[in-house]
Amino acid sequence: MAARLDARRLAKLVHSFRELRLLVLGDVVLDEYLWGDVERVSPEAPVPVVHVQRESMVLGGAGNVVRNVIALGAACDFCTAVGDDRAGERVLELLAALGVDARGSVRVAERPTTRKTRVVARSQQIVRFDRETSEALPTSAARALLAAIDHFAPRAHGAIVEDYGKGTLAAGTVRAAMRKLQAHGVPVAVDPKEDLSPYRGASLVKPNLREAEALAGMRIRSNADLAKAALRLRRKLGGAAVVVTRGAEGMALFEGDGSGCFVGTPRREVFDVQGAGDTTIAALSLALRAGGSLLEAAVVANAAAGVVVGKVGTATATPDEVLEALPAAIAAAKGEPR
Repeated sequence: MAARLDARRLAKLVHSFRELRLLVLGDVVLDEYLWGDVERVSPEAPVPVVHVQRESMVLGGAGNVVRNVIALGAACDFCTAVGDDRAGERVLELLAALGVDARGSVRVAERPTTRKTRVVARSQQIVRFDRETSEALPTSAARALLAAIDHFAPRAHGAIVEDYGKGTLAAGTVRAAMRKLQAHGVPVAVDPKEDLSPYRGASLVKPNLREAEALAGMRIRSNADLAKAALRLRRKLGGAAVVVTRGAEGMALFEGDGSGCFVGTPRREVFDVQGAGDTTIAALSLALRAGGSLLEAAVVANAAAGVVVGKVGTATATPDEVLEALPAAIAAAKGEPR
């Protein structure tokens, strides 16, 4: 199967991203970073003293999927919920800077905006502080979110549902959202947290290996186990394609009832795996909507994720970076020496 990969066709798919618009639905996170250096240990406790040199904020969670879709050249709408707080205002400012329509962001006074603050020294994360809630949205906020989906779905070529377990995607809200997206003929790719049942009718699901075990309710110790787990997931979703990400081992693709296709990924120097899954589902969805096969989409996604893990922090990949990484990704998919 991998022998049919053609570099020029894959490059054409990447160039086609600029013609697409995706709708992303899910939990947004405000990722804050304190960047500094460590020169000594505190005299007050056995902990490093970080001399903070700069601070930065970026969109994380489903917001990082939005960042990746836009960085890859496509347009994007975003349906999410934020608190009526300063962190929520900052999320809206970051979305506006990306050109994302604010009408998809529902402000909820009763809940905080999810915020994760990381302290990074010499490219290593030292500690993280989380401010969040996992409670479901109030009924009025859930209705406003569904109304936003109705507004944006008619112009979407595809949708990505990104569940980080922060309450935006309660089961009832997801089921209603899936009905609306299906009514508009929008294919849906899902990155689920725990339960697949609300996502029945999705066209693709992308768990990592640990998530695939949990979702399928079985241990995965071999490729045969993985194929069995994927079949369970496909049946739960009504026949969706399953892409299981396996870190340095690449991806496993399942479209039928067979053993699947295993796609290798290039060896690379890894600085930070944070957000690589967001890059993967963004690139997978765009390549599929551009007309690529699942295999072609996986190779493009491997190239994009390879770019991102070579950066520190919540990062994205540009079309030029993906195009540069494609030859190595194609070679790895074909099992050629790397």
